[in-house]
Amino acid sequence: MNNKVKLLTLASLTLVVSSLTVGTVVAQAKLTNQAKLFINGIGAVRVGMTVSQAAKAASTKLVGDPPNNNCYYVKPQNEPNNLSFMVTKGRISRVDVRQNTQITTLKGAKIGDTEAQIKSLYPGQIKVTPHKYVQGGHYLTFVPKDRADQNYRVIFETDGKRVTGFRSGKLPEVEFVEGCS
Repeated sequence: MNNKVKLLTLASLTLVVSSLTVGTVVAQAKLTNQAKLFINGIGAVRVGMTVSQAAKAASTKLVGDPPNNNCYYVKPQNEPNNLSFMVTKGRISRVDVRQNTQITTLKGAKIGDTEAQIKSLYPGQIKVTPHKYVQGGHYLTFVPKDRADQNYRVIFETDGKRVTGFRSGKLPEVEFVEGCS
């Protein structure tokens, strides 16, 4: 084999591998119960996206409340269940997880975890405050150390013992106890 043929073969092989890799990335972008929640989004959906950008990133239709300028919620049309996105000023501002024990944070925190488990996953970064409506319950707020993330939080709601729901997003929306109310 001369060098031109080797180079052409290598280029063709690289193109095939690149195509396969791109296909895999696109397939993984679909929002599922395996998606990981992080400080400013979940899966491929990021805080700051419009609803149409988020739907495209999630590879699923987002349905819900009629759009308004103040605050409303949308959720994936099918899966994952019990996941919703708060929309303020036309953009995703927060992600809420309720009654879905499959979705976890990047560190593996999920509904059903104990307060001690959450504190051990995020040592020295959890602020504990009393729950507004659940007697004995708490809000465990992850406060990031990274300067770039200072305007974001992850908040775990508990019944005093275990996580009952969690959310992430930007300030101030992530701290709205009643959501859009």
